[in-house]
Amino acid sequence: MTSTLARRAAAFALAFVPLSLPATTHAAPTAQLAQRIVLTNSDDGRTLVANPGDEIEVRLTGYRENGLTWTWSTPTSGDSTVFRRTAGRTAPNGDASAAFQAEQDGAATITAQRSCRPDAGRVCPSVITPWKVTVEAK
Repeated sequence: MTSTLARRAAAFALAFVPLSLPATTHAAPTAQLAQRIVLTNSDDGRTLVANPGDEIEVRLTGYRENGLTWTWSTPTSGDSTVFRRTAGRTAPNGDASAAFQAEQDGAATITAQRSCRPDAGRVCPSVITPWKVTVEAK
C-alpha cells in the first residue's frame, strides 16, 4: 500500500511540474519597409540601389531664360518589368515628374530629355540635354 501511495504521489507531483523543454522561437520573416527615393536634376548620372517594393519619384525642374523655356520630357524606365511607371506628367513651366515602382530584381535606367521651347520671335539652340539615372533593384 505504501508503494502504491508513493507512486500516486509521484505521478501527482509530475502532473504539476512544468516540462522543461527547449523553447522554440519562430522568427517572422523580416519585411523590408518600402522606401521612397526622390531624384532631381542634380542626380543626373547617378547609380543607386533600390529594393523591390520601393517607390522612385523623379522631380525635374525646367527653367526660363532670355525668352526660352527649357522643358523636360516625362521620365521613362528602360525596363518596365523592373521599374513600372505609376504616374507621370509635364507642366507648362517645363517641370516633369514621374513615379516608378520597383517590381522585381533587376537593373534599368530612368531617363528624360530637356529641350527648348521658344517664345514668339525667339530661336532655340539645337540642343537636347539627356538626364539618366541607373537603378538596380535587389
